[in-house]
Amino acid sequence: MIVARATWRYYPGMASPVLESTIVIDAPAEKVWKVVSDLQAMSKRSPQCRKVIVRGGDIGLGTKMINVNRKGWRVWPTNTVVTAFDENEKVAFRVVENNTTWSYTLVPDGDRTTVVERREAPNGKTSAASAFLISTLMGGTEPFERELLVGMKQTLAAIKTEAEAD
Repeated sequence: MIVARATWRYYPGMASPVLESTIVIDAPAEKVWKVVSDLQAMSKRSPQCRKVIVRGGDIGLGTKMINVNRKGWRVWPTNTVVTAFDENEKVAFRVVENNTTWSYTLVPDGDRTTVVERREAPNGKTSAASAFLISTLMGGTEPFERELLVGMKQTLAAIKTEAEAD
């Protein structure tokens, strides 16, 4: 079962401080980690991410990446920096342009692992440019965030399928 929730904002134009989705995967954390930590492969799992370009070697703490995203006819790049890379536990990256942090946290339970995908916007604030673009080109914050939650569910379902494969 996939659970998704949002902590909705209270002021127009502000982002939800937290968007989160969770899934239970029938595989040990070590196997799930191999899938989750392969950020370059995110383009085949996420409905919005089209390409991830890793700048400079293996992915680890401090790694910089360029992500190419797409929604309909809209295509935009983002720069990200890996802010956590704790083997079998957590990988996180901050989007430079809007100051949000995306993370995948693994919670092992024997041969099963719960994965929590989370997008955090500190105090519901993103950059002024991001807020403007979301309101003018993406249909507004609430519809955009609803789409992000749907995308999180799809991404976690793809991770589950990949991690549970023999």
